[in-house]
Amino acid sequence: MYGLGAQMRRSAVSIPANIAEGFKEKSRVDKARYFNIAQGSLEETRYYIILSHDLGYGDGTNMLGMIEEVSKLLNGYLKGLLTSVS
Repeated sequence: MYGLGAQMRRSAVSIPANIAEGFKEKSRVDKARYFNIAQGSLEETRYYIILSHDLGYGDGTNMLGMIEEVSKLLNGYLKGLLTSVS
């Protein structure tokens, strides 16, 4: 349980850290790379929530809803970034 909690915490912290790191980048390609890494961390966190539920550690339904919302925001920002003219 401790290992799973540590992994979940690490992946969850990685999401905003990569968004912040990508924000400072100048090119759209570099920004997109960091947002893609953030999306990967988000999916990793989603997996850990599902796994913790499957192992009987708790109900992560509320957290899965929040992850879905963050996923939509990241996807929208990335789509806008890649389709913007600049």
